[in-house]
Amino acid sequence: MLKLPVYMDNNATTACDPRVLEAMWPFYTSQYGNAASRNHSFGWQAEAAVDAGREQVAGLIGADPKEIVFVSGATEAVNLAIKGVFEAYASKGNHIITVETEHKAVLDTCKHIEKRGGEITRLRVDHDGLVDLEALEAAIRPATILLAVMYANNETGVIQPIAEISRIARKHGVLFFSDGAQAVGKIKVNVEEDGIDLLSMSAHKIYGPKGIGALYVRRRNPRVKLVAQMDGGGHERGMRSGTLNVPGIAGFGRACELCGEEMEQEIRRLAGWRNKLEKGLLELEETYVNGSRERRLPHVSNISFKYVDGDALLMAINKDIAVSTASACTSASIEPSHVLRALGLGDDLAHSSLRFGLGRFTSEEEVDFVTERIGRAVLELRATSLLWEMFKDGREPDPVAWAHR
Repeated sequence: MLKLPVYMDNNATTACDPRVLEAMWPFYTSQYGNAASRNHSFGWQAEAAVDAGREQVAGLIGADPKEIVFVSGATEAVNLAIKGVFEAYASKGNHIITVETEHKAVLDTCKHIEKRGGEITRLRVDHDGLVDLEALEAAIRPATILLAVMYANNETGVIQPIAEISRIARKHGVLFFSDGAQAVGKIKVNVEEDGIDLLSMSAHKIYGPKGIGALYVRRRNPRVKLVAQMDGGGHERGMRSGTLNVPGIAGFGRACELCGEEMEQEIRRLAGWRNKLEKGLLELEETYVNGSRERRLPHVSNISFKYVDGDALLMAINKDIAVSTASACTSASIEPSHVLRALGLGDDLAHSSLRFGLGRFTSEEEVDFVTERIGRAVLELRATSLLWEMFKDGREPDPVAWAHR
């Protein structure tokens, strides 16, 4: 039986898998030692759990366990990567290249770097949300120390040409950092095959607990140097001090293990249901999928319902369906998505978009319900919309009406 509300906001966060909770529970109860306590069995048990979790996380991305640095989440990992490189390589240069459609964690960290004297180039994307490789290479200069390009976009699911970007970075002796929070565990990510030097990850995006994440830091070819952003104790090879979150690490590791085991099956199932959802919703007039439909995550769809205000649509369905109009980190803003604007969408389409994130616990019955319920809400809202009436009468509404609504 269908249980409401239906959750389709898995890009924002995911439910913790019961198998992950099971792996964490002993470290909240009987095995609650500090992993840095080396003088008794409680500490040894905690240290063993951290080592196991590190191996599981590394295994999912094809890394060496020693290259995994545990942090509180992807945002901290992003800050450590970008600020850490900026400080460590200051003698080489102060220029960082990123992309307009990055997560706010990257964009705001880059703004911080600018205030400290760094130079930032923000590359545009095409209508599909993909970076222009020629423009990227042309932006590199002698002072460039880092390329920061996300693996897959959190709003559209668009996957960037990571291996090609890596080859450009290697050619010019520049480090390559990728925000992998949305991609890791959802599609195959291999830091060796992809040529990534730094990669941020988050457990709560892959059915693990909140409050734990990791930064992959390459140890050879090249050996990446970072300046720590948090001091005290010298934990995590001196890159991130602080008592380790042992239950979180145990859960993160188990979540990575499960993703590795079930990824192929989940990709097939979720891509099929995502396509079914889109097919149903695109039967509505003036409805569009945003971003590349060929290069994107299998479980993500960003759809604009023209002449329907996205916030009004959310209000109409939020008792029955949990979706979002943008990144969870920026959803409080009344401004249209910076990602959709970067794709060239006008305010009318950007304001009318919903992001759907299917997940491990999504059912086909839920997909069918969401398709029907949103379709009905769109028709009801358009029935009372002056903008829709103008469009049907052949009079294109003034876009200023959207900009100042």
